[in-house]
Amino acid sequence: MKITINNVSKNINGSMVLKNVNMEMNGGAVYGMLGKNGSGKTMLMRAICGLIKPSEGTIEVNGKIIGKDISSPPDMGMILETPVFLPDRTGFNNLRLIASILKKANDSDIYESLERVRLNPSDRRKVRKYSLGMRQRLGIACAIMENPSLLILDEPFNGLDEAGSHLLKQIICEYRDQGCLIILACHDRSELESLSDYIFQVSAGSFSLIRGGED
Repeated sequence: MKITINNVSKNINGSMVLKNVNMEMNGGAVYGMLGKNGSGKTMLMRAICGLIKPSEGTIEVNGKIIGKDISSPPDMGMILETPVFLPDRTGFNNLRLIASILKKANDSDIYESLERVRLNPSDRRKVRKYSLGMRQRLGIACAIMENPSLLILDEPFNGLDEAGSHLLKQIICEYRDQGCLIILACHDRSELESLSDYIFQVSAGSFSLIRGGED
């Protein structure tokens, strides 16, 4: 997996939320995004996912331009802001419904992803009865159930207790070691620094590399 961002800017109602962003990201590494709320982290993630179209510039995934050659990156798992699920379905049935879109993950994959985040696949409780931490774990299970080559994680530690945070860090490291490209935004600077191979400081839509790239 390789992502190349070329001179990307985004103007929303006269406000530049992304300003001439240029970066190259490759599989087998974690790219951390450090910045305040509203700085542009989530907006860039949305653009990479194909959820918004840049006003200028291009985003290429393995040489294909998002919005032109492909609508979104292939083999992608993501958490953007707060995960939302159908409240009157079980966690397993929510993931089964989502998996039916691309038909990449079967029931066995869903079971495995739920167990990986320490949720019981056979739990008959509806999601409306889940705690915040359980919903966040379900979001992580959803992101990994198709064994993606690209993981986009926007504040994935929100709502997790210490055990859940430790588990997520293990998952991130495992996927990185398997060659996955991981983009991570986290308000906890120490967590971000402990996990990231590269870190971009984000401010008012501008991205500056502050770790990595020495070679």
